[in-house]
Amino acid sequence: MDRYDAMRVFARIVERRSFTRAAEDLGLPRATATEAIKALEARLGVRLLQRTTRHVSPTLDGEAFYGRCLQLIADLEDAETAFAGTKPRGMLRVEVHGTLAGHHLVPRLPEFLAAYPDIELHLSEGDRFVDPVREGVDCVIRVGVLRDSDMIARQLGVLEEVTCASPAYCAGRGVPRSLRDLADHSMVGFRSSATGTVMPLEFTVGASLRTMMLPASITVTGAETYTAAALAGLGLIQAPRYRLARHFASGALQPLLEEFPPSPSPVSILYPRAKQLSPRLRAFIDWATTAIDLR
Repeated sequence: MDRYDAMRVFARIVERRSFTRAAEDLGLPRATATEAIKALEARLGVRLLQRTTRHVSPTLDGEAFYGRCLQLIADLEDAETAFAGTKPRGMLRVEVHGTLAGHHLVPRLPEFLAAYPDIELHLSEGDRFVDPVREGVDCVIRVGVLRDSDMIARQLGVLEEVTCASPAYCAGRGVPRSLRDLADHSMVGFRSSATGTVMPLEFTVGASLRTMMLPASITVTGAETYTAAALAGLGLIQAPRYRLARHFASGALQPLLEEFPPSPSPVSILYPRAKQLSPRLRAFIDWATTAIDLR
């Protein structure tokens, strides 16, 4: 194995914190990855990785070498792509919320993959905080106000949010016509995966935003369960309109208090600040910022 391939193996092991997962990512036998690191450490004369039966982590020398490896790998990929006249290629890992992926991203992917046929795209779904470097993810697409992080963020657009409930719920509790009417209502609590707290309902009143906590007999952490609870008549919810459109069309849910809408939710693509963009990641980000239609 040449030095470039050994650096790729080392970088992936640092990112995945596992010889086995890194070898699987790169399509190599685990023994080949192990021998590559042994040879690399012998050539450099330093220990790059701390190994236990359950955990792999870089040493201080390993952290420093990892940063240099990323730069060298990205530079070589750029050079090969530019001078060989080839399009970006290789595995690209994107973490995205499942409902957002199914509605806004996946339907447009054929055009991206047709433009870049040598890119192999892996989509993982979730809404928890992700450390791209540690988890081997190239970029993350997230909905909502971003927490502080070292990642670079580019906003793709915003999603219109709406308040709603089921007709059965409204038949029993009444249709709220003003925010004062909410004193007689309850909500389905949505617990943030980032903070662990239940998020209040939001209402735009003129130029200001009001938040309200209503009684909640159930709290959830998943978007699908959140909607299902509203369909079951368990309370008011607020969610992106695109996710509820079919339920509005069927009459299973009805929009409420539309003159006092929740604040729209930004959608952003995030990637590590310290990581030089590979040609395939740059191609995906450039495509996503123009191709994803958030209406």
